[in-house]
Amino acid sequence: MLISCNELEVQIEVKGAMVTSGEVVEAYIERCKQVNPLINAIVQDRFEEALDEAREVDRLISLGLTTEEEMEENTPLLGVPVTVKESIAVKGLTNQAGRVFKTPQIAKSDAPVVEQIKRYGGIVLLVSNTPELCLMWETYNNVTGQTRNPYDLKRTPGGSSGGEAALLASGASLLGLTSDIGGSSRLPAMFSGIWGHKPTPYAVSFKGHHPTSDFPKWGDFFTIAPMTRYAKDLPLLLRCMVDPNGPKLTLDKEVTMSGIRFFFMDNDGPSGMMRPLSRDLHAAINRVANDFNAKRVNIRKMKWSLDISLSAMLTMKNIETIYHKTEEGQRPKTVCTETVKYFFGCSDSILPSVIFGHLQNFMKIIPNSRHKHLATIIEALKTEFKELLGNDGVFLYPTFPNTAHQHYRIYHKLLEPMYMAIFNTLGLPVTNCMIGLDRRRLPMGIQVVANPGQDHLCLAVAREIEKRYGGWVRPPSEESSRRPE
Repeated sequence: MLISCNELEVQIEVKGAMVTSGEVVEAYIERCKQVNPLINAIVQDRFEEALDEAREVDRLISLGLTTEEEMEENTPLLGVPVTVKESIAVKGLTNQAGRVFKTPQIAKSDAPVVEQIKRYGGIVLLVSNTPELCLMWETYNNVTGQTRNPYDLKRTPGGSSGGEAALLASGASLLGLTSDIGGSSRLPAMFSGIWGHKPTPYAVSFKGHHPTSDFPKWGDFFTIAPMTRYAKDLPLLLRCMVDPNGPKLTLDKEVTMSGIRFFFMDNDGPSGMMRPLSRDLHAAINRVANDFNAKRVNIRKMKWSLDISLSAMLTMKNIETIYHKTEEGQRPKTVCTETVKYFFGCSDSILPSVIFGHLQNFMKIIPNSRHKHLATIIEALKTEFKELLGNDGVFLYPTFPNTAHQHYRIYHKLLEPMYMAIFNTLGLPVTNCMIGLDRRRLPMGIQVVANPGQDHLCLAVAREIEKRYGGWVRPPSEESSRRPE
């Protein structure tokens, strides 16, 4: 039985019987074991430890020392299973973001956000697959291999949080911790028919993650992000993730749809170099816009999405790459040498990790005057959104122009993620929302964007979209799913 976190808490009454945390955790562990041979999403588990922790939760509850109200206030995730992207540190588990190391890199401590999840009662089950250093919008690496989409095993769940998305979509997880710097949470959420939210910058601590950077503005673009199977669970999970020292989010603020102004834009991509929306996606997004009485707008500066996003992200210094950090005792890698090794089949890395060094070098030869010009466009676009949305407006925008494609097809779609990356560049909170299935029975998604600090608007609209269009749809059965060749 698949149960929403809001319906679960720690104990719920089903047909007169109490469901314990131990039973829930055990059920999710069994589901993980059932689906992982098909989707290949788990890097390392801690199932035995999780079961022990769940039984301890049940023991403490049975003592009756804490009231339900106190548990709801202080430990709202008490006894609830949570899964975590492997690039986020979980003490005692692998934490190498898909990189090949002779000696496994084990996290010595929890990332701050994982500490918080545990403090609020969450029980970590496992760490899930990610592309090497989260540098690809598909999920594969030379350690764990390729993760597959539960709606069609021949297709990708997206990346870089594809492991989390595949587990959530297949009913093997309920709440997931992911990360997002250019759509890494939102694209897998769309491809897998679930919900991913990129919070306001610095609202959630980004520490304890690979890759990282000491660049002062790293947190302007990068964040750890919540992903859930049900939209109504996003506020609860995000509330448990927020950094006490970060910007304050009013997640409990009451919102009515009549009090929100809606805007949308669905033209043929933020740049003429990007492919237009598929027919099904175009129709679905227009349906949502019409249902919410959204006003069509044409934000002309969005055509600069590709230029300004690449300039802003690739000029950041000291980003962790395969050239930045090597295993102890190994010589530092060079771009040219690693490129030659890759094309002769001798590199431990995947292609995106290898060519990232070339992209960084390319950005260095672009005149500073060009980067400064693009920076002025970023600020102008931020101002335009600030004035358009205010503190009561949301912007509806495509997540990606197509539904999930077959594995490795992202390489001729590398510009399309700018539909998402633009909002990292602008520092805006944004939620991917599930809006139905296309004619191939693949999930479709839409982004809901708000001004910084207005995350509650995105999440309220996400919950309304879930009510109106049904939300998560169970993937085909394991027996009928097409197996990988």
